[in-house]
Amino acid sequence: MLGSNTLGNGWVVPADDAAITAAADLLRGGQIVAIPTETVYGLAADASNADAVAHIYAAKGRPDFNPLIVHVPDLAAAEELAEFGPLARQLAEAFWPGALTLVLPLREGAKVAAAVTAGLPTIALRCPAHPVMQAVLAKSGLNLAAPSANKSGGISPTRAEHVLASLGGAVPMILDAGPCKEGLESTIVAIRLENIEILRPGPVTTESLQTFSKRQPSQQTGQKIEAPGQLASHYAPTKTVRLNAQTAKDGEWLIGFGTVAGHDNLSPTADLAQAAAHLFDALHRADASPYRSIAVADIPDKGIGVAINDRLKRAATR
Repeated sequence: MLGSNTLGNGWVVPADDAAITAAADLLRGGQIVAIPTETVYGLAADASNADAVAHIYAAKGRPDFNPLIVHVPDLAAAEELAEFGPLARQLAEAFWPGALTLVLPLREGAKVAAAVTAGLPTIALRCPAHPVMQAVLAKSGLNLAAPSANKSGGISPTRAEHVLASLGGAVPMILDAGPCKEGLESTIVAIRLENIEILRPGPVTTESLQTFSKRQPSQQTGQKIEAPGQLASHYAPTKTVRLNAQTAKDGEWLIGFGTVAGHDNLSPTADLAQAAAHLFDALHRADASPYRSIAVADIPDKGIGVAINDRLKRAATR
């Protein structure tokens, strides 16, 4: 046996070569495995295996109308699953591997289970940068559907222990490579007539997309679900969340930022990238605290702060 830290049947193992090989074997056998990426830990399964994908939905308690992101090793693999126009290909070449997900027309005959796309004519694709996820992709020879490795709607996991606490024995293996670098889920964009529409903000900012493409990205309007992370209530702790707090009220655990110290602080130097990396970890600690509710300091709504505020607004929605 590869690991010694258990809860039920869920095993946390260091993400070394032996564990990566074992994970690839499990995935080829139709099982699910929790794997770190640069954004958050993902709950991975063979994207072409309907039974394996069903294990993801069952473990997470995920609604079946919510599509999954498919992780691919490179652009060539992605082009076997989706139709790429010029702009989509340019974005992939510029930002892959990395924290950008592209929602593109599903290629006819693409080898993906129907549940992956939730019946939509599009597919969400990402080429991750994390060396462990890339190693598992290479070793397994699979494209991997992988939403965040936590119960649906809850706080996303940025450490292996978050996965264990949320999913426990529902996952036969959790590969542990320490905390995720970015700490927020990928930016998701759709290409509309060679224009960029942001479906979910993330580490690849609006400014970065605009600078590269020479186009002003638009923000999705309306309630149509085309990609993960678009539900009104999402990323939510079990406690109520109050935003834009300067001080803690009675019974509140305050997550600070900059000069607002709080019980915890996303970044004492008001660094937004640092705040993004620490956000979900801080929410996990706040949710586990003895305090009745959670307050969060004001976060500037610029750069990656847009993505932080997106997650906080959804976390605060009841």
